[in-house]
Amino acid sequence: MTPYDAFRALHHRPGSPLVLPNAWDHASAAALAEAGFEAIGTTSLGVASAAGKPDATGTAREETLHLGRRLARLPVPVTVDIEGGFGADPAGVAELAADLVRAGVAGVNIEDGRPDGTLAPLAFQRELISAVKEAAPALFVNARTDTYWLPGQVDETARRLSAYQEAGADGLFVPGLQDESVIAALTAEYEAPLNILYAPGRLTVARLAALGVARVSTGSLLFRAAVQHAVDVAGTVARGEVDAVGVPEYAVADGWADAYGK
Repeated sequence: MTPYDAFRALHHRPGSPLVLPNAWDHASAAALAEAGFEAIGTTSLGVASAAGKPDATGTAREETLHLGRRLARLPVPVTVDIEGGFGADPAGVAELAADLVRAGVAGVNIEDGRPDGTLAPLAFQRELISAVKEAAPALFVNARTDTYWLPGQVDETARRLSAYQEAGADGLFVPGLQDESVIAALTAEYEAPLNILYAPGRLTVARLAALGVARVSTGSLLFRAAVQHAVDVAGTVARGEVDAVGVPEYAVADGWADAYGK
């Protein structure tokens, strides 16, 4: 089975959603793969922030693509968050998608939210998804709509999801959505599998599975948690407290550089 077929199959297991951890560099992805996760995604915030750049502005294009090509060597399928596509026109984004497929990347996440707080025109986003699927038919295109993250846009959700599915999207992603009745309605309405962003303290993976969700992403959560943990450990050192327990040994961390990287 190809990485593309394997990744697609992970979205079609009723009652057993794909839990997708999102990495921000080679080490985090290699560690997650070694921990047994079935697939790895990237987080646009993590990749951009680690490079000293803002998220969702297209400025981390080169870092994102370089990481995606490198992570394609992992023994599990990899999907890359390409923000709004890193291109001004559908043809340019389609070319990027074809390049990622040639590198072995199994999927991409494409969002319709824009840095100015608006949604991309619906016709443009449909054309974008269609162009990507035409250029890279094997690529799993996860079409994200930011209707639950932008004020006054919730009523646009169904219209956009319908348009994206018709344009050829393989998966539909609605970050910010935590309403059980709405999630259940969407999973029943659309043939394309639904992706929900995990929210700490809200719906559990088990509950999302019961509602028919096919994929649960961690988004930037792991990156933010890792940075906070680093700050916490530094604080224990400064205060002369007991060192952190469970931190990987130097040799283990050093091994991540070579793991799947050649």
